[in-house]
Amino acid sequence: QVQLVESGGGLVQAGGSLRLSCAASGRTFSNYAMGWFRQAPGKEREFVAAIRWSGGTTYYADSLKGRFTISRDNAKNTVYLQMNSLKPEDTAVYYCAADTITNKVRIGVAGSWGQGTQVTVSS
Repeated sequence: QVQLVESGGGLVQAGGSLRLSCAASGRTFSNYAMGWFRQAPGKEREFVAAIRWSGGTTYYADSLKGRFTISRDNAKNTVYLQMNSLKPEDTAVYYCAADTITNKVRIGVAGSWGQGTQVTVSS
């Protein structure tokens, strides 16, 4: 089991940037693949990005590639999501996910999830 807590969400204007953090505790963080998902009210949960435990391989939703960057700092038990050139359609609750199997994170069936952090992009 691993506990996840997201932070860094907030209100930004279109074109701005935001950096989300996800802090993990309870188990050995370095053994977990990590990912980010987002969900707006009335819409399906959407894959954003994922990163292997080694940090050497990353995955992104095609529509977000080039604007969002996922990274991790295993010494701090933290994964980050850098979001640039934000658009109003990026408005959603962003969730952190973790699992020992990378593909379980990628397809949205990770064993651990955070509580979410709200990101609102104004126009």
